[in-house]
This record gives sequence, structure tokens and C-alpha cells, in this order.
Amino acid sequence: MVKAMGLEGAHAEGATPLDPDEVAGLIPKHINTQSALNEWEQQNIIEATQWLMRVISRKTLLTEDFVRELHKQMFGKTWRWAGTFRNTDKNIGVDWMQVSVRLNQLLGNVQYQLDNKVFGVDEIAVRFHHDIVWIHAFPNGNGRHARLITDALLMQNGLEPFAWGKSNLVVDSQIRQSYLTALREADAGDFNSLMGFVRSSD
Repeated sequence: MVKAMGLEGAHAEGATPLDPDEVAGLIPKHINTQSALNEWEQQNIIEATQWLMRVISRKTLLTEDFVRELHKQMFGKTWRWAGTFRNTDKNIGVDWMQVSVRLNQLLGNVQYQLDNKVFGVDEIAVRFHHDIVWIHAFPNGNGRHARLITDALLMQNGLEPFAWGKSNLVVDSQIRQSYLTALREADAGDFNSLMGFVRSSD
């Protein structure tokens, strides 16, 4: 049924397509459309956000264990592989065998930047967000995971979460296009658009 509904290819621009083995990891077998999957995942993410608010004051965020734990909280009722690093290459991301190494390098760098005030916290968070998206550690859900862990980093450092354009960035829209454009500019080392976007309210 899952294969027939075409989840392997059903994704917004910039999203990571799922391969058949990953689609087979879908837990709720009643899901038969992409919109139903989006709604189910969103409810899972709401519950994960509530969990995060309860534990954020006592969690060490910049660890591989927490990165995995948050992804599992966000998608654990949807995908059997939630919280597990991908084991294939995708249309975006580092070589899958480098995920853990690159992620741990990033986490160490961000901790150093915070400790030594290399940039302002907003800029550290923007750069962290871009880099964790670029690593693309999981089979799917990387953008949503990256946005939530970035907001958690901001809150642990006394700042408000980013606005992210006050929009649903999962579905195709002009605001999603602006977000993807800003990420691509950041790929080339220009973070200005992304810095502007994350605090924008429209």
C-alpha cells in the first residue's frame, strides 16, 4: 500500500526523497496519502516539542546522543528508523559514512563558538542550523529537526526561538522558496539572507 501511494517520490522541492526500505519503516499503516503523513508527523512533532520544553533546562544539547534523541522524539511514532543515522547517500548531505564524524565536529565547533563568543548567539545558531541541514544526518525530517534543535539552542542561551517566516516550511510556498534560497546562499558562505529570514515574521 505504501509503495502504491508513492511516498518514495512525494516530497516538496528541497526535501529528501525516501527510498523503498525507508518507506517500509512507516509505523501507522492507515496512512495512504502524503497529506495524511504530513498531519501525522506534525502531531508527533507537537508532542516532541512539548517534551523538549519539559527537559530543555537539564539537557546537554550539543551531543550526538541528544541529536538522535530529539529526532526519535519527533518521528518515533511515525518511522521505525527515527533517531537512526541514514545508511545511504541522498540528494543532499555528506557521504553517509561521514555523518557521525561531521556531526561531532560541528557540535564541538558550536560549543567553542558559544564559549568564546566567536559570533553573536543568533549568528552561531544560524550557522549551526545551516551546517546540520547540510550534514543531513537522517533519512528524512532533517529540516524540521534542524529548526527545532536550533530553537532549543537559542532558548538555552536566553533568546527567543526564530520566527522562520511564521510559515509551514514543509509544504511548497513562496516562503519555503525564500528559505531554500537563503540556505543555498549560505552554502556559498553568504549568511545574510538566512540571518534575515529566521527572524522574519512574513
